Amino acid sequence: MSGLLPVFDALTTMLARAPAPPSVEVRPLLAARGAVLARDVVAAIAVPPEDNSAMDGYALRAAEAGLLLPVSQRIAAGGTAAPLAPGTAARIFTGATVPPGADAVAIQENCREVDGCLQVLEPVTPGDNIRVRGQDIADASRVFPAGRRLRAPDLGLLASLGLGEVPVYRPLRVALLSTGSELVEPGSGFLGPGQIYNSNRVTLSAQLQALGLEVVDCGIVADSAEATAAALESAASSADCILSSGGVSVGEEDHVRGQVERLGSLTLWRLAIKPGKPLAFGEVRGVPFIGLPGNPTSSYVTFCLLARPFLLRAQGAVDVEPIRLPARANFSRPRPGNRQEYLRVTLTVGADGLLATPFANQSSGVLSSVCNSNALAVVPVGATVSNGDWLDVLLLETLE
Repeated sequence: MSGLLPVFDALTTMLARAPAPPSVEVRPLLAARGAVLARDVVAAIAVPPEDNSAMDGYALRAAEAGLLLPVSQRIAAGGTAAPLAPGTAARIFTGATVPPGADAVAIQENCREVDGCLQVLEPVTPGDNIRVRGQDIADASRVFPAGRRLRAPDLGLLASLGLGEVPVYRPLRVALLSTGSELVEPGSGFLGPGQIYNSNRVTLSAQLQALGLEVVDCGIVADSAEATAAALESAASSADCILSSGGVSVGEEDHVRGQVERLGSLTLWRLAIKPGKPLAFGEVRGVPFIGLPGNPTSSYVTFCLLARPFLLRAQGAVDVEPIRLPARANFSRPRPGNRQEYLRVTLTVGADGLLATPFANQSSGVLSSVCNSNALAVVPVGATVSNGDWLDVLLLETLE
């Protein structure tokens, strides 16, 4: 099919045109999950700050493990350790500071204490069961670079450095438009002739919120040039990016593409992708615009593959593209296609790796194909698939 832009080329173009990140704000760690670091984080301390015991047991000199050692002190986590006198051992507990002079911890299961003296029952070597200072983070090292999207363990690591807050980019404001005179908001009443409930607004709003972005809900836009232009103008004045669903195809009632060109410019349109060919990207009054297809599965898939990376990059994130995993096809496709196809599949663990089984109905209007799948299997342009062939797959949970 001539004139269709490959998915890779489209994403490359979009990412190259992502705007600079928003302004910087300082957030408490407990409110920073999913936010993007605005500056490098450099450790002001080492983690752990001192050598500490990884186990309950006895701190000693490894060379003296064969001797009967008087127990000279008891060290609990949070306590102070005195230097270890030669020829003695210290009762020690997990997390407690290893006393100066000790170079190993013998675990209590391999020890016997009788009348205040320690007998070690197994060989001990220097370094056994000691977490050395800076083992996790070295003092003055770069912990995270700017542009990292913070996950839960990242926040824990920052907390271990004593940080209570962190500089991040403020959330992008994304104006969300749903185009189509046939749309009715769920919960607002019964459907009339030719009407459908607006599922894209709910899906896309949830996807945006999952990225930590601020949604500016512009509601349903009627199928007219005037309504479309007014909605785009309003969105451009109130948001950092504009995201719409529907109205970017070639029908007489598809007004979005034309109004984007009138109010701004269109950089790309119509991709070699299935589902989701009629995707548009450009700008309105200098504000980035992404027009997703109206079919619910097309909207979902193109958001995951194209809008999501763009928005993350505009948010300041560096790593924005999804990780691909290999899986064997539990199906065949003997006829090559002229668009890169993203099949909704269920991954299961087979004898030699992951096995991808497609949902029975792959129509772009069947949102249940996403709900009953856990991955997208990538079938390249012009490729055929035989049962057992290796394919790239994208986990849906990593795309939301």
